[in-house]
Amino acid sequence: MKSSYLICYDIADELRLNRVYRFMKERGFHIQYSVFYCILTNHELKEIQAGIQKIIHPRYDDVRIYPLPKDSLVTVLGVGDRIPEGVEVLY
Repeated sequence: MKSSYLICYDIADELRLNRVYRFMKERGFHIQYSVFYCILTNHELKEIQAGIQKIIHPRYDDVRIYPLPKDSLVTVLGVGDRIPEGVEVLY
């Protein structure tokens, strides 16, 4: 079963920041700077956590993974060129 997550990060070093971005770009939808929307199985979530832990420095970097409630309504204000399934855009 898949669930939705927001994965957000604040990385102190530009090299690590770029590595996390490239890592996440292959696994989720880039919705804002340092914020990704992902639909993941529990196994995929654990793989992402392990992959990010290999990249970041735990003393200086901050990564947060927020589970989203099932069937939650997400509203986007503003224009985006790629909108994930289940997201409502208000103009």
